[in-house]
Amino acid sequence: MNQKLTPDETGSNEIGKVSCDICRKEVPLSAAIIPEAVDYVAHFCGLECYTQWKQHAQRSQKAPSGKSGR
Repeated sequence: MNQKLTPDETGSNEIGKVSCDICRKEVPLSAAIIPEAVDYVAHFCGLECYTQWKQHAQRSQKAPSGKSGR
């Protein structure tokens, strides 16, 4: 998982920041866009990275698998 334990403003070691799954920019967990997938949770720093991830996922679903039906 790409969550980090970082001290928050109170100094406690709670999960405070996560890395964007696209650009790896660290963002506060409370501000991350968190769409849930089947096997994992993806975090994004903003709509641009979320849109890029979503478009890539849609292209991957439409692409032929390359496997024959034999």
